[in-house]
Amino acid sequence: MSENNILVYALIASAIAIAYGVYLIYKILRKPAGSGKMVEIASAIQAGAKAYLNRQYKTVGLVALVIAIIMFFAGFSFNTICAFIIGAVFSAIAGFVGMNISVRANVRTAEAAKNGLKDALSLAFEGGTVTGLFVVGLGLLSVSGFYLMTKDLTALIGLGYGASLISVFARLGGGIFTKGADVGTDMVGKIEAGIPEDDPRNPGVIADNVGDNVGDCAGMSADLFETYAVSAIAVILLGSSIFGATSSAVTYPLLIGAVSIITTIIGTWFVRLGKSQNIMGALYKSLIVTGILSAISFYPITKLLMANNGQYSVGNLYIASLIGLLV
Repeated sequence: MSENNILVYALIASAIAIAYGVYLIYKILRKPAGSGKMVEIASAIQAGAKAYLNRQYKTVGLVALVIAIIMFFAGFSFNTICAFIIGAVFSAIAGFVGMNISVRANVRTAEAAKNGLKDALSLAFEGGTVTGLFVVGLGLLSVSGFYLMTKDLTALIGLGYGASLISVFARLGGGIFTKGADVGTDMVGKIEAGIPEDDPRNPGVIADNVGDNVGDCAGMSADLFETYAVSAIAVILLGSSIFGATSSAVTYPLLIGAVSIITTIIGTWFVRLGKSQNIMGALYKSLIVTGILSAISFYPITKLLMANNGQYSVGNLYIASLIGLLV
């Protein structure tokens, strides 16, 4: 199998992840969002989260622009600078999508809970799945798409750096914001005014919930995107260093990532509450199915791409992939 074909398969899997995520967004937004105070509070949280994220991205965008200019004058290649910008933009998109779906899925989950735990879990899980699919879809799309267009392994480092830049600001900025709002709100509300924790009569509670979304959703999405992209790039560079830049070891991790997207989507269909109403049990069903399907699919991929790579046997490489999956 040629290198270009593998990269195309990776791009197709990325598109499937994003398309399935868009379908889940459409499905979630069709659910009722409640009425009265629920909608009022949710709208305030949405407005606050949007305002914070827009302000943060404007600031980070200026920082990224300054760094790109410095990279240009420092003699970095055009491909590396482009990769840096792509990494930053895609990481920002992952965070933006994660935050926007979370603030809309939250209130719909609360409304669905009126019908029981099953409906609430299903909606909440679908909201989280959107973020996960966009993270891996955009991560695989950026790495495989950039490499397909440029075939420049060294420039991929710039992509990882761009993703890391957004990740640092989104995770730390969102975390500082939410902790400041959380501590301040609790001190004023519970200690000074005697209002219960998370009571919407305290305006700081809205800021606290905004912080939860921008830190734990937008920040986490950007953070996970960076982790996914940087890990993939690191493995690609290690593969090219050990096996050679023209070996199939360069595209091996990308094909594993592509297949894992498909097994993950299938695994999401198995989140079902049993008679015990055990939420973790329902989530573990999905995890187990995904893990088993991935473990089965990794062997033919390893045999197809890594059968002729010197002293490293297919069996040992497959065992290594299973250890990574297990960990």
